[in-house]
Amino acid sequence: MRLVRPLSKDISIVMPCLNEIKTVGECVDVANKYIKDHNLNGEVMVVDNGSTDGSGAEAKAHGAIVVKEKRKGYGSAIRKGLKYSSGAVVIIGDCDTTYDFSDLDGFYYGIIRDGNDMVMGNRFAHKMEQGAMPLSHNLGVKFLSLCGRLAFKTDVCDFHSGLRSISRAALEKARYGTIGMEFATEMIAEAAGLGLKIGQVPIDLKTCRYERKSKLHTIRDGMRHLTYIIREAKHHRNGRN
Repeated sequence: MRLVRPLSKDISIVMPCLNEIKTVGECVDVANKYIKDHNLNGEVMVVDNGSTDGSGAEAKAHGAIVVKEKRKGYGSAIRKGLKYSSGAVVIIGDCDTTYDFSDLDGFYYGIIRDGNDMVMGNRFAHKMEQGAMPLSHNLGVKFLSLCGRLAFKTDVCDFHSGLRSISRAALEKARYGTIGMEFATEMIAEAAGLGLKIGQVPIDLKTCRYERKSKLHTIRDGMRHLTYIIREAKHHRNGRN
């Protein structure tokens, strides 16, 4: 992946954002506090993916670097953030208060200390608040993660976790092409195809404290993941080309 900014930080925390004005400021504050408390040279970057509620301005007011991505899609937003990040370790997390940005040690030190190229959060290995994940989503993620493990010969338990990290060196090797929710699967498939070391850490999943409309479409997004897995499994078996 071609990165635009030179390496200048220890850590970049990238948050894709679409109309999260009620939560993005709090998430930026917690992430910045983590950076400060651990004496790291870091940045929090919010990728505004076409928000109409002032999320970008709110994030900036709380000290985030804000970049805009006009092309809609989870993958589009994250790829923009990765491209413009400058950290040796890049942590990706949703800015809707469902993930705890004060507890990132496994994602940062899991790379710089433990030698992982990528670290995935595993929501199924730790506490999940009641109502944080609908049953249909729970079953769908488990099924698609099983398909992904079989297709890409990896042991990652939670392919769709919204909290993960990757080293800058791994980013520079990766070739990404998806723009939607299936990007979550593509990141793992690329890492597995490159023979990178993927670690996993248990994480909490909380319910968003504010009433909002979910951006997930279980059937549509699930089919995008499954289609990607089926299409790319053959390439993985034959080696990357």
